[in-house]
Amino acid sequence: MLLTAQSISKTHGLETLFSDVSLSIGEGDRLGLIGPNGAGKSTLLRLLAGEDQTDGGTIVRAKGMRAVYVPQQEVFDEGATVWSVVHDAAAIGLGDVHDEHEVQTVAEMVLTRNGFEGAMFETGAALLSGGWRKRLSIARSMAECGGEPDLLLLDEPTNHLDMEGILWLEELIWRVTGSGSSAVVFVTHDRTLLENIASRVVELSGAYPQGTLAVDGNYSEFLRRKSEFLSGQAKAEQVLANQVRKDLEWLSRRAKARRTQAKSRIDSSYARIDELAELKGRNSAAASSSARVEFNTTGRRTKKFLQAKGITKAYDGRVLFRDLDVSLGAGDCLGLLGPNGSGKTTLIRVLTGEIKPDAGEVVRSDPQPRIAVFSQHRREFPPDMLLRTALSPVSDRVHFRGQAMHVTAWSRRFLFRDEQLQQPISSLSGGELARIHIARIMLEPADVLVLDEPTNDLDIATLETMEEALEDFPGALILVTHDRAMIDRLASDVLSLDGEGHVEKFASLAQAQARDAERSAAIAAGRKEPAGAKRWAESPGQSASASAPAGVPESAPVRKKLSYKEQREYDTIERRIAEAEAKVGELEERLADPVVLSDHTKMTAACEALSAAQAEVAALYARWTELESKIR
Repeated sequence: MLLTAQSISKTHGLETLFSDVSLSIGEGDRLGLIGPNGAGKSTLLRLLAGEDQTDGGTIVRAKGMRAVYVPQQEVFDEGATVWSVVHDAAAIGLGDVHDEHEVQTVAEMVLTRNGFEGAMFETGAALLSGGWRKRLSIARSMAECGGEPDLLLLDEPTNHLDMEGILWLEELIWRVTGSGSSAVVFVTHDRTLLENIASRVVELSGAYPQGTLAVDGNYSEFLRRKSEFLSGQAKAEQVLANQVRKDLEWLSRRAKARRTQAKSRIDSSYARIDELAELKGRNSAAASSSARVEFNTTGRRTKKFLQAKGITKAYDGRVLFRDLDVSLGAGDCLGLLGPNGSGKTTLIRVLTGEIKPDAGEVVRSDPQPRIAVFSQHRREFPPDMLLRTALSPVSDRVHFRGQAMHVTAWSRRFLFRDEQLQQPISSLSGGELARIHIARIMLEPADVLVLDEPTNDLDIATLETMEEALEDFPGALILVTHDRAMIDRLASDVLSLDGEGHVEKFASLAQAQARDAERSAAIAAGRKEPAGAKRWAESPGQSASASAPAGVPESAPVRKKLSYKEQREYDTIERRIAEAEAKVGELEERLADPVVLSDHTKMTAACEALSAAQAEVAALYARWTELESKIR
């Protein structure tokens, strides 16, 4: 075990972020940490990294363990270059016992692994795009431990990464954990990353008894188990509420005779009343974990809001797109893909009329469509501005869909507490600031909504609520996002820009990714050994053909015969799977038992037993597949 946290707690001012949280991290773990904004995910990550101290509980780390922490925000010294940032970190990591050649070797190795090429080494850190700054931050942190961390802790690593960068990140996590001796913990709102990479998902939330729900498996498995747990917890509240109602009736009827009643029954009644209050609190936290997002429309019936005909735009002598046609009407959602700097934001500015194309024209409906923009370069609020003013700058009331609403009620839609209204903007988290911008854009009736990287800093619950609101929006959408789940759900058409003037149109994200895979494969076919092939082959439990990035070949052929021990295991594995699935069925029935649901201790034990049984079934199926592959 690399790290064990036992019953840890942390407060921020008068607010308790979390308490009694326990967590273990083992070798080879790929742990995705999720939860609502403000739950304390980043704080917990800092505690695990040793960057901050707990208010209670203990954290035990394996002797000699090298932990690397990469924060959300990257800060580099003024004038620093890519090379100097990582070189200096390597020198610190190697300590006094090293020579310059060793430092340079480590620095070059780490930079290369993180995608930097020699020509980029002397680039100023301040000149890098957001995605490359993130890569540099990871490279610096890894260099501080000689390039091979035992535990890599990443806080929202996908923020500012483009699609290519996210695929690189997935490969990095597989590479770090590929030896089976290192682990990665990552805080993220990227559901596809969780689905593709996580071996365990932990949600930090007040909806759970000890503040967390931990599930072995990927994000789909987590959602299934979460649904089961919350459903069971809701049933437990109903059962307990009935018991408490009887307790209250009994206590009321026998108020005069209480002294003669069994003290244990009275104590049990009050214990159930307290337990019901706790259950209600957890279920309330589960039900109110996301902001209420609804976008405002003008109600216009125009079929086409804008049409771009043959538009071309260049920047600093580089053509971003050429002779491009785009049509956008009611119900359309145009998804824009491409590397950072490929021209996605520039295309948005041309389509919305902020800048003119170098050639071609954009024809807009008459009257002009109303366009509301949610920009990745969000307007900065003065740090001393109060939350109340940011949400409602004119008065104490906002007007939403023809109705006046007090700013207090308006703020509650976005999960702000009443006392926060008098707090300055500077005290808010990134997720809370993002919710302010959502609140502001919701007040603008629009025909066209433009969302440029809207997912940054938002938690998963709010993202899913936003997706539902966008699906219901009757106007048109232009969407730029690195969130693959969002663009896959919403986009009716996808434009892929390469930054060199070429733009391709696809019917879906899957089509665009398939084309990228074909290109990568074609490029790789011309190489002796494709970049990254060896690294990916080190990743355990992955089929190269199913999970490796495009351009990475399958690993060497496996043996065609089973050993004597493997053959015996293969002969019995179907029976063992049937027995394990029967056990899962029994435990699911037990979890539905009202007696179990009404007893918190029994319910928790039943959930843990069911989790272990389901993990056993998954492990057996994985082993069966592995053995089958050896005899094909």
